[in-house]
Amino acid sequence: MTRPDGFWWGTGASSTQCEGAAPESDWFREEQRGTFPPSGEGNGFGTRYAEDFALYAEHGLTHHRLSIEWARIEPAEGHRDLAAVEHYRAILEAARDAGISPWVCLHHFSLPGWFTEMGGGAFRDDRARSYYWARHVAFCAETFGDLVFGWKPINEPFAYAAASYLLGQFPPRRTDPAQMIEAYRGVLLAQRDAWRELRGGGAPVATIHNLSPLFPVDNSVPAERNTRTIDELMWDVWMRADRDGVLAFPGRGVEEVADLRECCDLVGFSYYSAQGVTRELGFAPYPSGARVGQLGYAPWSEGLGIVLRRLHDALPGRPLLICEHGVGTDDDEWRTDVLRESLAVVDDAIDDGVDVRGFFHWTGVDNYEWTYGYDVEFGLFTRDREPRASATMLAEHIRSR
Repeated sequence: MTRPDGFWWGTGASSTQCEGAAPESDWFREEQRGTFPPSGEGNGFGTRYAEDFALYAEHGLTHHRLSIEWARIEPAEGHRDLAAVEHYRAILEAARDAGISPWVCLHHFSLPGWFTEMGGGAFRDDRARSYYWARHVAFCAETFGDLVFGWKPINEPFAYAAASYLLGQFPPRRTDPAQMIEAYRGVLLAQRDAWRELRGGGAPVATIHNLSPLFPVDNSVPAERNTRTIDELMWDVWMRADRDGVLAFPGRGVEEVADLRECCDLVGFSYYSAQGVTRELGFAPYPSGARVGQLGYAPWSEGLGIVLRRLHDALPGRPLLICEHGVGTDDDEWRTDVLRESLAVVDDAIDDGVDVRGFFHWTGVDNYEWTYGYDVEFGLFTRDREPRASATMLAEHIRSR
């Protein structure tokens, strides 16, 4: 098939993962406490970015999402690090020089320590969000906007809220369901605040929602009930916000926020796998018996098609963007097979009229995988910048389109 004109082929990465944690970030503080493996200098992107961009362009990957790390450019409240600002401008300029269209994320899990501690926890505090976050977005728009092709302001609102305030995995490592809901609400409003600052600047603005098809692992009432609850949080909350301009969390009343409606140009998402939901409110690999990767889930290309069609049906007329899709494994043959199957699924969806604007592979060069350190490989290229067979296959696929 022939892809639509202007289809975006790209890669995605975050600052903490490819540059290492910023010294004034909440993530670095936990590294210093021994909570997380040390990230060091990431995969070296901070000094090898021009080399990486040339490598991506050579393989037809002409879009790249990076994150401008807030804790680097504002390490203390109100203090701008001008050297860090110039460094990020140099990165964006190098991308443009290499023929790469850069997309910028402004919050990918890690935050300045001073912001995380503010008002009981970053986005949970309305003033922290509406003043400090909005000020940061406005600064980035003014400072970097002339070099940015597109914006993806916030990475995975639900995943961030759950990992940080319910599961105790990411800073500030809380385990309070009420705080999780408050954080989720706050991050969705922060996405709206970013849209207010960035819209109209000529660069598209996309969301990144982490999405998985969910299935009860058995026919028990608890498993089916738990599946509905998680589905409501992962899917329905933000879709209702986008479609209807309301915030409706399980067990809470409906809050009307009219300007949440369609507060992005593209509905972007990450997809890695489906999930089975247990009667104990846990997760299990799905489909049952499928091969499971190092992170405990089963990559499943068919699930990508389920996600695309559900979004197409639930949000008619909204263009979709695959912001992340990849396989964490040291078996590149498996990665290549999954990627080939997933690309075929995307082709089928486009043939069926689903408006898919782009595909971003996670990731380009192997990097730091959060709590797993450097033990999980997601890259089309090794940390020595050697192309894998999956990179060659993807480049051939892009050329054929």
